[in-house]
Amino acid sequence: MTDDSALLAALSAIQARGAIGEASLTGAITHAEQFVDALPLAARSLADLGSGGGLPGLVIAVRRPDLAITLVERRHSRADLLMRAVRALSLMDRVTVLADDVRVLGARAAGTFDAVTARSFAAPPITAQWAGILLRAGGVLVVSEPPDDDPQRWPADTLASAGLVDDGRRAGVRRFVRR
Repeated sequence: MTDDSALLAALSAIQARGAIGEASLTGAITHAEQFVDALPLAARSLADLGSGGGLPGLVIAVRRPDLAITLVERRHSRADLLMRAVRALSLMDRVTVLADDVRVLGARAAGTFDAVTARSFAAPPITAQWAGILLRAGGVLVVSEPPDDDPQRWPADTLASAGLVDDGRRAGVRRFVRR
């Protein structure tokens, strides 16, 4: 059994400031663990787009100490909350909070990430576009999916233009591989 007391405390502090809307933080952690399970074991670098209140980014950081993680959040107030959580969880040596638009990361680090995650970042075409820019060949994008599977949500032409191939749905997440 994992001791999530520090993680729950950090997420509770973020929730108290209005950046997490879920009623159950343990349920939110359980959902974020689906992202963890979908990540390749060989991955060493990850960008979490639109990190908001830290879900799934902070859960991934706690569960995968082998990953260097960049949390991307353009809203400075939320980025500040993420920085506080990173410090509270003693993750400063491998988790960076980028308080800026994803364009900045794309300009700095195109094609360098092993994995990209997105829970509520943007519409599928925009998420696919940025993942295609940020991922190295063979890297994976993992996104949160609505309860009802909609095959039209990720059109083949959108995926092809981003260099992504649908690798299937796993419970509440879908995984794509960068060609």
